[in-house]
Amino acid sequence: MTTRSLRWVRYASVAVLLLATPSAAAAQTEFHIQYGSLDNPFSGSSEQTVILTFQHALSWSLGDSFFFTDFIDDVAVDGFNDRDFYGEWYPTLSLGKLANRTVGAGPLRDIALIGGINFGGDADFFKYLPGVRASWDVPGFYFLNTDVTAFIDANTGAEKGGGAPKTGNSWMFDVSWGSAINAGNQSFVFTGHAEYIGGTTDEFGGQVKAWVLAQPQFMWDIGQAVAKKANQIFLGIEYQYWLNKLGTDLDENTAQLLIVWRL
Repeated sequence: MTTRSLRWVRYASVAVLLLATPSAAAAQTEFHIQYGSLDNPFSGSSEQTVILTFQHALSWSLGDSFFFTDFIDDVAVDGFNDRDFYGEWYPTLSLGKLANRTVGAGPLRDIALIGGINFGGDADFFKYLPGVRASWDVPGFYFLNTDVTAFIDANTGAEKGGGAPKTGNSWMFDVSWGSAINAGNQSFVFTGHAEYIGGTTDEFGGQVKAWVLAQPQFMWDIGQAVAKKANQIFLGIEYQYWLNKLGTDLDENTAQLLIVWRL
């Protein structure tokens, strides 16, 4: 089987897994538009970039699932963020739901098993992220999760496939959160995540540095403010801080305009 065929088999597998996800007890779908200046970690240039995101979260009888795909394009034709796509999927199996009782004590609400995947287009990027999630009951947050996973490389590699170099395996620690804030008759949402991924080496013996990526979003419920239709249209910003972006020496610090349409 050719490299191109293997690539499409991977993407088809992602689609099959998504379609096979059990029926949701509760689901939320969002479309995002982001616009701002993002850095190319390989050239050092900064380009105005548009990101269109499809995001879907659901809860089912034995766990939950979070999936997103970004469609990315910038103003430069340089082999980075040129009509590309990138996605992640994190289905979980809740031990509490499986046992039909609370697993944990105090603020610890539940423990779940994760079977995550990360995938990208032009770079032929593919990672597996099996691990464990702890869900916390913290006042002011409608969810707060901490994940510890492996970061297992499944790339074809630069020499064989022409994509991102193969790397050694690593690990990830991630914190994700969501909080609703009401101020008078105005409503706001503060959500996002922050991750640490350990360093490793690539197929050429080069160093892939450990990185920290934080992407908090602060959004105003403009639908409620203007048309009295809550939880539909949001306007805000996503702040991105990326230490050692994609394992390079570049540090990114930027804010992007964010528009969210929630179904």
